[in-house]
Amino acid sequence: MSTAAIVHLVDDDAAFVRALSRLLRASGYEVVTHASAAAFLTARRAGDCGCILLDLHMPGIDGLGLQRELAASPDPLPVVFMSGSADVPSAVRAMHGGADDFLTKRADLGEIVRAIEHALARDRDQRAGRERQRVATQRFAGLTQREREVLAALLRGLPNKLIAAELGIHERTVKLHRTGLTGKLGVRSTAELARLAAEAGLVEPPATG
Repeated sequence: MSTAAIVHLVDDDAAFVRALSRLLRASGYEVVTHASAAAFLTARRAGDCGCILLDLHMPGIDGLGLQRELAASPDPLPVVFMSGSADVPSAVRAMHGGADDFLTKRADLGEIVRAIEHALARDRDQRAGRERQRVATQRFAGLTQREREVLAALLRGLPNKLIAAELGIHERTVKLHRTGLTGKLGVRSTAELARLAAEAGLVEPPATG
């Protein structure tokens, strides 16, 4: 797994790829080129960070098809589409599919660099979020079945007395399980517990604003 961000340039136009990759490398980016979506999928290593500059129209798997494959993977990369024409319907589909940007191949270097920087920042944020989820999920993995039942009730906002009645146990036992939960998970309050559960994907994150 590489820790350096890579700009993947996926395009079957060899002349365009040579010109743009030269400009991007001169701007300080690590660039890897792929002549097709299939070539990219074969060469990509799991865990590599970066973004993709993706041609819209290519033989075989086209740009939108590759975007769909990436969206279904556990480790997607942000996509910046580059098209030879201002194809509005395709641009709309690309953006609805989660593309970071949609540029024409006539865009100047400054516009391309801005799109790359935005995509790389998004990739860093998404990776940090996935890592938080992985760590949080591991913390919940050590809970017993009874602790999971108490946890589910706590996350629904039930007080100890109602949890005890629902689970058919003594209220004192609920308190002991709550203490065990907070100790195992390293939290000090129900609010912290709820935030950790949201990071693990067990509940919806609280609304902001």
